[in-house]
Amino acid sequence: MDHGALDLIEIGALLLGIALCARLAHRLGVSSIPFILVGGLALGEGGLIPVDHAEGFIAVGAEIGVILLLLMLGLEYSPRELVGNLRTSAGAGALDMALNAVPGAVLALLLGWGPVGAMVLAGITWVSSSGVVAKLLHELGRLANRETPTVLSILVIEDLAMAFYLPILTALLVGMDLGPAAITVVVALASVVVILYLALRHGKRFSRLLWTKDAEALLLAVLGVTVLVAGLASEVKVSAAVGAFLVGIAIQGRTAVEAERLLTPLRDLFAAIFFLYFGLSTDPADLVPMLLPAAVLAAITIATKILTGYLAARGAGIAEAGRWRAGFALTPRGEFSIVIAGLAVGAGIDRSLAALAAAYVLITMIAGPILARIPDGKGFTRWTSARQRRRRERAAARV
Repeated sequence: MDHGALDLIEIGALLLGIALCARLAHRLGVSSIPFILVGGLALGEGGLIPVDHAEGFIAVGAEIGVILLLLMLGLEYSPRELVGNLRTSAGAGALDMALNAVPGAVLALLLGWGPVGAMVLAGITWVSSSGVVAKLLHELGRLANRETPTVLSILVIEDLAMAFYLPILTALLVGMDLGPAAITVVVALASVVVILYLALRHGKRFSRLLWTKDAEALLLAVLGVTVLVAGLASEVKVSAAVGAFLVGIAIQGRTAVEAERLLTPLRDLFAAIFFLYFGLSTDPADLVPMLLPAAVLAAITIATKILTGYLAARGAGIAEAGRWRAGFALTPRGEFSIVIAGLAVGAGIDRSLAALAAAYVLITMIAGPILARIPDGKGFTRWTSARQRRRRERAAARV
């Protein structure tokens, strides 16, 4: 059969599979993410039916999915809101690193992977998945919640921290001098500052340049600019997701409103492809030996992420229920964790580290969407209301 025909058949079958997963999830009233991930595991490397012809489309589609998720989040906020939230969340970012990187580093040392392995696993457990968290916030209708800016600030701080972390890790893995790595870090941070400055000072002008009543032209312009900036950001070692998020921040007014309406179906399509790609690229046979240590590590770092979000939201003056929503929303790890593991394996680090990372990420990506719904349960709501009421009573008694 013609290769082009096989590509189309595989792509069509995968999209239909995603649709079935989404319908099942909708009927059960849960997130579609775990269903798509498990479906990808069943069909990918080592699965029941290998996917050989649609790999290129799925890989590129996954990258676009993350970019669109972060672009749409950026469209919800103004540049001044972002800067204000980053200032107030700086302490939370430091706490986030301390609470979530240390468990990974300790486990790596216990498993005999040495200091470099410890740095690798620290990065894997530290950074939440921007793509999964963005999808969850949308699915759960929390984009307008008071705690959401705090969640986004932590995600952005983590992604910006990768501009420091990845060049330094690469230098350690390949034995590079710290001089070239330092130059890469400076270039990356300078690029972020320039994009943020342009968003703050010239966002309105930029939005007017993009605006047109022609829906097709507006869609192509916004999508083209976003992908272009994301690609340039990635080239200078800044997360493509951060570049897309900052483009969303820069787009304001009616341009942002109309762009959000036009891009929503594309975001849903490519976000689903992103989650499918992760499942397809993971061999279930590699996961089995590492399931136990990955599960222990996931349990510890899910708890530390919940604590991170809770304390950050409390520092921002968010009420009890919002603090828990922030903490549970941050639990999934994803794209950066896999990138870090890939760098390590490519440099000759023990391949079991990649298997541990894949099992760990899969556990958190499946558990995260389930855990994120806990604060919305009636029992949990009554418990948080009672806690807040007792806290007010104790404060009144002290006065």
